[in-house]
This record gives sequence, structure tokens and C-alpha cells, in this order.
Amino acid sequence: MAKIDARLRENVHLLGELLGDTVREELGTAFFDKIERIRKGAKAARRGSAEGAQQLAETLDSLDESELLPMTRAFNQFLNLANIAEQYHAVRRRQEGEPAPCESGVLPELLERLQHAGHAPEALARQVSELEIELVLTAHPTEVSRRTLIQKYDAIAAQLAARDHTDLTTAEQAGIQLRLQRLIAEIWYTEEIRRNRPTPVEEAKWGFAAIEHSLWQALPNVLRQTDAALRASTGRPLPLDAAPIRFASWMGGDRDGNPNVTAPVSREVLLLARAMAADLYLRDVEALITALSMQTASDELLSQSGDTSEPYRVLLKRLRERLQATRDWASTALEHDQAAPPAVLQDVAELRAPLELCYRSLHACGMGVIADGALLDCLRRVSAFGLHLVRLDIRQDAARHAAALAEITEYLGLGRYDQWDETQRLDFLQQELDNRRPLLSVHFRPSPDTAEVLATCAVIAAAPAASLGSYVISMAHGASDVLAVQLLLKESGLQRAMRVVPLFETLEDLDNAAPAIDRLLSLPGYRSRLQGPQEVMIGYSDSAKDAGTTAAAWAQYRAQESLVEVCRAHGVELLLFHGRGGTVGRGGGPAHAAILSQPPGSVSGRFRTTEQGEMIRFKFGLPDIAEQNLNLYLAAVLEATLLPPPMPEPGWRELMDRLAADGVAAYRSVVRDHPQFVAYFRQATPELELGRLPLGSRPAKRREGGVESLRAIPWIFAWTQTRLMLPAWLGWEAALDGALARGEGEQLAQMRARWPFFSTRIDMLEMVLAKTDADIAERYDERLVEPQLLALGTDLRDRLSQVVAAVKRLTGQSELLAHSPQTQEAFSLRNTYLDPLHLMQIELLARSRQQQNPPESPLEQALLVSVAGIAAGLRNTG
Repeated sequence: MAKIDARLRENVHLLGELLGDTVREELGTAFFDKIERIRKGAKAARRGSAEGAQQLAETLDSLDESELLPMTRAFNQFLNLANIAEQYHAVRRRQEGEPAPCESGVLPELLERLQHAGHAPEALARQVSELEIELVLTAHPTEVSRRTLIQKYDAIAAQLAARDHTDLTTAEQAGIQLRLQRLIAEIWYTEEIRRNRPTPVEEAKWGFAAIEHSLWQALPNVLRQTDAALRASTGRPLPLDAAPIRFASWMGGDRDGNPNVTAPVSREVLLLARAMAADLYLRDVEALITALSMQTASDELLSQSGDTSEPYRVLLKRLRERLQATRDWASTALEHDQAAPPAVLQDVAELRAPLELCYRSLHACGMGVIADGALLDCLRRVSAFGLHLVRLDIRQDAARHAAALAEITEYLGLGRYDQWDETQRLDFLQQELDNRRPLLSVHFRPSPDTAEVLATCAVIAAAPAASLGSYVISMAHGASDVLAVQLLLKESGLQRAMRVVPLFETLEDLDNAAPAIDRLLSLPGYRSRLQGPQEVMIGYSDSAKDAGTTAAAWAQYRAQESLVEVCRAHGVELLLFHGRGGTVGRGGGPAHAAILSQPPGSVSGRFRTTEQGEMIRFKFGLPDIAEQNLNLYLAAVLEATLLPPPMPEPGWRELMDRLAADGVAAYRSVVRDHPQFVAYFRQATPELELGRLPLGSRPAKRREGGVESLRAIPWIFAWTQTRLMLPAWLGWEAALDGALARGEGEQLAQMRARWPFFSTRIDMLEMVLAKTDADIAERYDERLVEPQLLALGTDLRDRLSQVVAAVKRLTGQSELLAHSPQTQEAFSLRNTYLDPLHLMQIELLARSRQQQNPPESPLEQALLVSVAGIAAGLRNTG
């Protein structure tokens, strides 16, 4: 088996040793020795040693209640430190002759392939400059680490980078080690778990911090690399105003089932974003004022600066004053609503114009090398981030709009809108959208829920168009859902077009997505209100929770194909918005492979997707990591546009239909139809306890009830904790076994070899199966589940064995991930620390369920730390 890179192993060992020194310093050698006995026992037990398993069990059993919390914290923090070392290793300083990471060369290699495929250089350059990729930071982060700890983790990564030089003196090495020791001590003496749930505004600030500390630096670097690749391949630069990658956010805008996101919250987040953007540009402009001290300038610039020895500084100081005015107004308006004074920047052109003027002048005067430095980076940021940093999406459930309109129509004496059929709704909505008079009188007194819907629409109407993204309708079913939002926005004073986006989430709604959009685009008057593409959101999380990943993945694929055809028939451009999560059960997985597995024609230069929770930190938390991931996004969208995957053969479709039918039947026979399932789920997993973990501002449930009431995130998270990972694979065991029993193994192999959609599904399935552990899941059952429910747990583990065997047969491997021994060993390393956490969590769950403990008690804190530690070890929550 291949070994983990020696430098990664060295860093993991160093950080672990420093953590051990910190623990020993506070809690003594005897306690540290127990940690070591547990670690070594877990390692030996994983190798099949009965003696090691006994040592592990005896040492854990010997812990008294006061030792549970520090022991859990120790293993949790080691896994966090291992994550930091792994993340840094991906972007470490390369030695002379060592190959660069593949991400850095993915675009140049692709451009070469595209030219060989017959794409003209000019067309290629134009296509790259016209790409529209928008990454949407979602409003329900499952990030379990506190922001203060994340900052310390980033500081550790910086020290590992400082250490990664061969010419350090002994004193320099000692200084780095001391700083690492100090950071690890700061982490150890800081509580891991928030005491309170974050507010939506705090979530938004967390998203802004990811931009400030990472993406603000990473994005211009990526565009600089893109420009260099284009020049080398096509001889053409990336235009100054090109913004192939932008960012949006749901943080502070996603009110679907979250009563904490209100109209005032959305207004506050919009102003905070405006203030943050102005502040970040101020830092850039201050640096430019310092740098651009030269006297020579073009006549164009001198005509604006006047007769001065420092014309660039004169121009930039005026811009600085306007940025200061913008920041100060936005900050003040948070507390006191007031009109913006004349100095406040209102249009991005006002920010861009003086910067472009300086850029043109420097080039005209032979100082292009200066222009193409920090000034060019600032101009790239202006194109990508604008005046508002991120565009805020608004999301609300379709039922809330229907309820608001029902209240309105009842007040008007027209009956109840929510009791009308689709035709009646559309007739009413079209008539009112075309009517110039207001729908409501000043005497209408809405209920609190309707007042909130209308207040949100009023915030949208008052906000600058550039500050907003799309209005997403959760649980959309038909064309009326879109028109309902348009009418509510019109009634609230919106006089411009806004993208109103139906989100199709269940299996039934995905199957009905294309007919719904066809009807929408056929409505008289709708096209005149549609400016730009027709955006449609595909829900991965809830469709998988509804039907299992086998059927959901195929329904998502078919829905996209049908939507492409419908929009093509109507002559309308389509923008698909992918509501992907971080885990396989929520549509997650490597973004590059996922994009290339989309149906041909569904990307077409545009791609919009959610980035959620801890994946924001893992993919974009460090500038160098962010650069790698942004490069992958850019290359994948370009490749999917110009070299789309092949159309699936008819036989593949028929087999996929059978797989989906078998998969959904098997999945629902357990999750929906088994009478003991809900009881088993709540006993075998920490689902009920997760409600106490302050993960995000949204409640864990939409409403009271069984599994159907749970959000997709805690549904996945609970099964992840026990290592059964049920939502990611349940249904595949019946689907693959059925196909193999019918003699369709050869056709499955063809699909895997030649159809990116199917091969990506199998690769993601294999990855998640490698993280499962039936023995660990059985330990949860033995300690926590009532005897009459144990048979169900046995059945589920048998199904897990079935799907593992089927995947190994399909891939021709003797063990999962045999093709990736480094990944296997990384999992093995983590299991040494995960196994004790699982065993401690099982005991903590048992004790917590036997007696009520206050949330601040050591036992409850230890339980929550174990949840965070397992999530960190698996790098998955929801």
C-alpha cells in the first residue's frame, strides 16, 4: 500500500505532539498516558488485535465522568489538526523539480485539447470571457467549529507554510515551533462549541469573512492565471471587465422554514455587505495611493486631475473619499434609515471609471508593468464583487406565498387562492400582473405571516438591483408559483425585472419540472417580464431524502435534459441552479466531476451552484486552496460547454430506469413503510441530540413529525455520526443486485466506462462506502437500541454489505478505493482517532438519555464535542 507523503506525516506528527504537550501541561502525565493507551489500542484493534481491542475498551471504561470531556476534546482537536495539515499539504511549497498540483495546469491543458478539437483561438477566448459561474454561499452552514477557532486553524496553516523551507536557521525553526505551540494552546483553552446558535446576521458575517480573508485574494490570482493561459494559448487577453466567476449568498436571505430570517435581517445583511465591500476597496485604494506616486500621465487623466505632480494620487484620493462616504453611510443606515448623500457610490461604473483611467494612462505612458500589478487586481475585483460584495438571494416556501395570496383574495371577496386549481390561479395572477391599479387598499391589515412576506418584497423593491440575485421558491410545483411571487413583488413596488426561480425538490416535482416551465413560458405576458435566462433550481438534498440517491440522481438528470429541450423550443436561454450539499446524500462530491457529468447542453457557459457549510471552509478557506477549486470550476464549466459528454444510449436509459425503480422501491420500503424505522433511527443515531447542537440559525425541523419533517442536513448528519451513512447508499443495493441478477453486469461496466453521469455516481458511492463502518454502527445498536428494534439494524447492515459487494464487483476491485491507496491510508490514520470518539459518543448518548443534564454540564458538552470531532474526522456534516 502506498504511504502518505512523508512531509504530511511529519506535519501531522508535529501538530499531534504539540497538542499532547499542551494536554500534558494542563492535565498531567497520567491523563496523557490514558490518551496514548486509547490511541494505541484503537490502532491495534483496527489491525485485528484482540489485545488492542481489550486495551481500548478497558481504558475507556476506566474513565470517570470528569475525564470524558477532556478526553473527547483531545481526540476532536487532533482530527482538526490533521485536517489543517492535509489542507495545507495540497498547496504546500513545491521543491525544485517537483510537479505542480494538477489544478494549476488544468486550464492550459484544456485549452490545448479544445484547439485540437477544432475550436478557433478567438472563439475560445470569447467563450472564456463570457463564462458565468456563480457560487452561492448557503444560509444553513453546518460548520460546527467556532469562527475564532477557524482563524487559529488558518494561522497554523500559515506557520506550516513558514516552516516549509529548507534554509531555515535553528532559531527560525524554534520560533515557528513556539508559535505553533502557542496557537495549539490557544485552541485547547478555547471552547469548541458555540453556546448559542448563530443569528442569520452572524452567519452572513461568517460568509463575508470567507471573502475578506481568502476569496478577495484568490479570485484576482485565478483571473491572472486565466489571462496568462489565454494569452499563451490564443494570443488574446482576458478582458478587463470579464467576470467569469462571481459569488452570491443565501445567508440572511433564506427564510424557508427559518423564522429568524426576517425583512429587517435581509435589509441589515444588504447594508453590511455594502459596507464591507467599500471597506475592502478602501484598503486596495489606500495601497494604490501609496504605490502610484509617479508624475507622468496621459492627457486624458491630467484633464481630470489638474496640474499636479501626483496626478494618480489626486484621482484616487477622490475615490477614497467616496468609498469612505459609502462605508460610513451603509454603517450608519444600519441603525438609522437615511437617504444616501451625493458622495455615496451608487453604480459600479463610478468605482470602475477612475481605476480604468489610471490603468489606461499607465499603459499609455509605458508603465504597463505597474498597471498590471495591484491596480489590475483591483479592477478584477470590481468586475466580480461590484459595490455589494455578493448578490443576496431570497428564498421562501411556495406555501407561504399561496397563504399570503389566499388572505388577500379572501379580503377582496374573491374566495381563497389556496383552494383554487392551477388554471384559476393563473387566470387571476395574469389579470392582476397586467392591471395598473394596486391590488390592495391602504386599509388591508395582513396577518403577521403575510405582513412578513410583503415586507420582504418591499425590502427587495427598495434595494439596488445589483445587490440582489434570485428569488428562489422552495417546493415549487407549477407556473403559478412563479407568477405569485411576481405579483407580490409588483404589489410591493418593484418596478424592474427580478429572476424568480422555481426550486423543484421532490421526485414528483422533478418529473414535472419541464411541463411546468413549458406552461410558464407559454403564458402571454410572461416573456416580457423575463429579462435574461430562465433560471430553474434543481434540488438535490430533498429529492434524495424523498426517494434515495439512485432515483433522485436519475430524476435530476432527466429533469435537466427536459428543461434544456423546453427552453430551446421556446427560444429562451436556460440557467440551471444546482442545490448541492457537501455530502453524497445531498448531491455533493467533487465539483469538477459533477459538472462534467451533467447532461449535454445543460451547462452552456452558465453554471450556478450552492456551496454549503463546512465545504466553504474546506474549499475556499485558504487563498491557495480557493485558487485550486476556482480553477477547477472554471475549467469544468468551459469543458462541459465546449466538449459536452455523450448522449446516453437508449439501452443505458432503460437500464437506468430499472435501477431507479428498484432503488426508490427499496429506499421507501425502509424509510417510509417500515413501521419501526423512525423509532430505530431516533435510538440508533444522535438525531434528537443534534437539535441541541448550535449548527446554524435554522431549526432542525420544518415542523413536528417523523423523518419527513426533518431537514436534509440533520437527516444526513445523524447517519454520518454512526458511520452507517444510510441516505447516501440505501436503494443502490437493490438496484445493482437486481441488474447483476438479470445479467446486466456487462452493460453496467459499459455505462461506467463511457457515461460520465453513471461513472461519477459510482465513484461517489464508492467514496462514501469507504467511510462506512458496519462494526461501529453495530456498537451504537448494541448500547442504544431496544431489543425489538435490533433486527432492523441487522437488516440495514446486511444491505450495506450487499452494496459494498456490488460496487466491488462492478469496479473489479478486491477492496474499496484499491485504486487510491493514499486515500485508504488517510482513512486508516483517521480511524485511529475516530474509533475512540465513536465509542465515547455511544457511552455519552446512553448516559445522556438516562438522565436529564443541563446543556452546560460536562457530559452534554462532551457529547457535542464528540459530534464535532466525528464530523471533522469524516469531513462531512450535512
